[in-house]
Amino acid sequence: MISSNTKRGSAELAVLSVLAAQPLHGYEIARRIEQQTRGVLRFTLASLYPLLYRMESRGWLKAAWGETDAGRSRRYYRITSAGRKKLAPLRREWKELFRALSRLAEPRHV
Repeated sequence: MISSNTKRGSAELAVLSVLAAQPLHGYEIARRIEQQTRGVLRFTLASLYPLLYRMESRGWLKAAWGETDAGRSRRYYRITSAGRKKLAPLRREWKELFRALSRLAEPRHV
């Protein structure tokens, strides 16, 4: 289980990563993150929407109303060019962190 502090730190990377593929509405963003991480990362809608609004206010996302195939009105989010610029260094930082943690987790023969 991933702690909420760790999850909070990875939230921007997770959201930007799934939106890099295509615009999605909030529920679908949460579902894709859970699906692509095989259930390791899960976001409630109550925690996801404030994050989406913050990211939108920073210019990383753009939201617009649209309809689903079933005709339901949803707010769709798409990544902006500023969001793509933020995503690249975030990916590098997290990869470096995972490499460092992996080195720490390896058993050492003394």
